[in-house]
Amino acid sequence: MPKLTYISHYPEHLKAQIRQLIEEEKLGKYLLAKYPTTHTITSDKALYAYVMELRTAFLRKSEPITKVLYDGKISDINDALGLHRITIKNHGGRLRSKSEIRVASVFKSTPELFLKMICVHELAHLKEKEHNKAFYALCEKMEPSYHQLEFDVRLYLTHLDLFGKVYST
Repeated sequence: MPKLTYISHYPEHLKAQIRQLIEEEKLGKYLLAKYPTTHTITSDKALYAYVMELRTAFLRKSEPITKVLYDGKISDINDALGLHRITIKNHGGRLRSKSEIRVASVFKSTPELFLKMICVHELAHLKEKEHNKAFYALCEKMEPSYHQLEFDVRLYLTHLDLFGKVYST
């Protein structure tokens, strides 16, 4: 049985259920039944608009975001699904900060809720830098089913590692 890297910290009874789905090759069917369609937010411009809409709805007073894009190198380099970076530059004796959000390209062809979970996670870093209670409370405020979506994204990534794509592009 392969190592369940993405869900290794979950309780044993959940891992047993996932192992059974994997053995019976039903993990993909489970995901397709729960999330049958993918989103159409495939360009960086559309992703920027999507993130800015979420930011406007929940984090109006947060720092501005200057760039949002899909990045094909994220999972390879940082072992992450998204990145939030702040760049501070000296501009005429004043400090200017720029924020950018990068989302792993793997989310170009996933259900919209998976993309939303990653975007919410990265947006929450605008206010909370650490993964603490306040951070996850903010994630849940922006997406009430955040924890379930995070678990399902982990299942999706497990399926990608073991069997390949669930959704055709």
